[in-house]
Amino acid sequence: MEKNLVLTGMMGVGKSTIGKKLAQKLKLKFVDIDRVIEEKEKNKIKDIFHKKGENYFRKLEKRITIEELKKNKIVLALGGGSIVNSVVRKEVKNKSISFWLDLDTKFLLKRLKNVNKRPLLSQNNLEETVNKIYSDRKKFYNEANYKIKCNSLDIDEIINKILKLYETSKDRI
Repeated sequence: MEKNLVLTGMMGVGKSTIGKKLAQKLKLKFVDIDRVIEEKEKNKIKDIFHKKGENYFRKLEKRITIEELKKNKIVLALGGGSIVNSVVRKEVKNKSISFWLDLDTKFLLKRLKNVNKRPLLSQNNLEETVNKIYSDRKKFYNEANYKIKCNSLDIDEIINKILKLYETSKDRI
C-alpha cells in the first residue's frame, strides 16, 4: 500500500496551494479537508463556527479527516487545528507520510493580516492570537514525519523537498 501524503501546519502556511501542485506531480487526488467540510455543510467554515460553534466544527473535522485518511493515493491538506486531535494524529501516523509546513509567525502575520475568513482570527490582536495558536499547536505539528522550514523557500523548492522525502520514505515509514 502506498502511503498518503499529508500536509499539516498553521492556517495561511500554504497547505492547499502546495498540496494541489504536489498531487498533480504525483498524479494523485488532492483533498483539502476544509473544502470537503464546506461542501458537506454547504457553508463556509467561518459561518459553521459562527452558527454551530467550534465544538461542532471540530467533531465534524475529525470525522471527515478520518474518512479521508482511509482512502489511498491522496495528497491531503489538513485543517490547521485538526492535528490537535489525538485520534486524527494516530490515523495520520498509521496511514500517511506527514509534512509539517512550518513558517515563522512574522511571515504568517503578513499573509493573514487582511484575511477575514478565518474564524479563529476575528479577534482584534492578530499577532497575539497567531502566536498563541502557533505555540499551542507546534508540539502536535512536530509529530509529523518531516518538518519543512518554509521561511526562505519558494513554492517549487518546498514541493521538490517534499517530493524527494516522500519518494525515499514511502516504503520505509
